[in-house]
Amino acid sequence: MKKLLLIYLLLFFNNKANAQLGCTDVKANNFNPTATINDGSCTYNGANISPATTKNLGAQLPETSGLIFWNNTLWSHNDDADIKLYTVDTASAAVLQSYTLTNTINKDWEEISQDSAYIYVGDFGNNSNGNRTDLHILRIEKNSLLLNAPIIDTIYFSYSNQTNFTATGANNTNFDCEAFLVSTDSIYLFTKQWVAEKTSVYALPKTPGTHIAQLRSIINIQGLATGITYLESKRVAVICGYSKTLQPFFYLLYDFKNNDFANGNKRKISANLLFHQIEGIATSNGLKYYASNEYFSTLNVPQKLHTFDLTNFLGVHVNGITTNISTSKKLQRISVFPNPVDELLQLKISNELIGTVCSIYDLNGKNILQTTLVNTVTTLDITNFAKGMYIICIDGQDDESAFIKQ
Repeated sequence: MKKLLLIYLLLFFNNKANAQLGCTDVKANNFNPTATINDGSCTYNGANISPATTKNLGAQLPETSGLIFWNNTLWSHNDDADIKLYTVDTASAAVLQSYTLTNTINKDWEEISQDSAYIYVGDFGNNSNGNRTDLHILRIEKNSLLLNAPIIDTIYFSYSNQTNFTATGANNTNFDCEAFLVSTDSIYLFTKQWVAEKTSVYALPKTPGTHIAQLRSIINIQGLATGITYLESKRVAVICGYSKTLQPFFYLLYDFKNNDFANGNKRKISANLLFHQIEGIATSNGLKYYASNEYFSTLNVPQKLHTFDLTNFLGVHVNGITTNISTSKKLQRISVFPNPVDELLQLKISNELIGTVCSIYDLNGKNILQTTLVNTVTTLDITNFAKGMYIICIDGQDDESAFIKQ
């Protein structure tokens, strides 16, 4: 399936050529088919999701506090004293190997992230009193780590808007942090606000030294952020966290621009794992996610690794289905009628497309029908299609269209 599918909403609406702000997500309650620029105003119904799989996590990781997917495996760490990184099998959740970060101290390692060359470990847990002045991130060169001779340097930081360092008492600060991501050019911190139950987004350079983390935005996640994973190429980031009563959730951020995470779509999904302290999250493709919870002694909940399929929520965006209207001449080589349609759809193509393969996808990116086009007009029986919007594309070409089954 091509990475960019253009929905021909021009066929259904008398839209003007001028750009228009609005909600461009077809999954939203307030989807605006005439909007050409997403303004972050989309609203959604409440939703929940159960894990596809759950496995007990290796005994070496009772306080698993972060996850990344790298080198075809998961990497995690504990958040207290232990200075090792662990690789975890994605299928069995067994610990495969450990790597010691020599000459380091684990005061409160709360998150792990990465870019193409480095792994980053955040020693910035600050929930005890909210007054740490030694917040930092370890940067580990990947190749050296695999050789068990890690080259490590340090990125120190402070928050641009923290001026009061009076002890707050446990779990009573807005300057705790358990989530961060690394982009092409910067590090972004997502704080765990114990008081406001929001997350502040701060940016700082990803180079060793001492920096001021600059406040960029505040997102009202209505909960406590404990981890984040990011696919920069897809413009999708997913926060994991839980409420103060240990109800886990995922907070989806997608279709934002220029790493302004607050200006895109924002959707909260509850996870059906009550009393699981979800701390780490990772993905390799933006659809399947791994999440880990640490051992919860009060209720004797063991540390576990879960998988979640978020295709139903993110498939439209990750698979590249957009609502942009194109005026490309190439896209005039294909048309459909009637539209909307009940049973029989007429697909008309130009002569040069005869012999190509036509594929029809639903909005989750699932291939529903595929056929070779032998004439300029083809009749397609869609009687058994579910109601909704579908995408037609010509394999190997840029030609795309869409129709509504009513």
